[in-house]
Amino acid sequence: MLSECTMASPVGELTLVASEQGLRAVLWAEERAGRVKLPERRDDPAHAILAEAVRQLSQYFAGERRAFDLPLDPVGTAFQKVVWTGLKAIPYGETRSYAALATAIGRPGASRAVGAANGRNPLSIVTPCHRVIGANGTLTGFAGGLAVKRWLLAHECGEPILALA
Repeated sequence: MLSECTMASPVGELTLVASEQGLRAVLWAEERAGRVKLPERRDDPAHAILAEAVRQLSQYFAGERRAFDLPLDPVGTAFQKVVWTGLKAIPYGETRSYAALATAIGRPGASRAVGAANGRNPLSIVTPCHRVIGANGTLTGFAGGLAVKRWLLAHECGEPILALA
């Protein structure tokens, strides 16, 4: 059985889910049903991986952490896992287009498939899908909402952040 806990954050309440192997998911308060499929889980904020994830996410939101050092255990297809690994290579404070990410993972021309895999990323923030934008520089879909995506990117770029809008 998986363990979970919730944490307050500047972008709303997050639900963290872990297996014994690693962090399985970071979910939004307004999570779309079925985006991340998870079996039954129990509330366990003392779970070592969850406690460490809360600590590192708190550091990230405080501007004290730029990369996460957590054991991860996402569940997805082989292609999705390749895309999610590609997301982790996007540096803090930088963005990439779906096409650039597709090229970076050796699948040029697969930007739509990359977008679909990006949308199924179960580890929001930790595996930084918020760093992927449209080819023309516009913000595109994000499970936490575009206001949250804008907030996360501004946070990473050191821009003043007043509130989620």
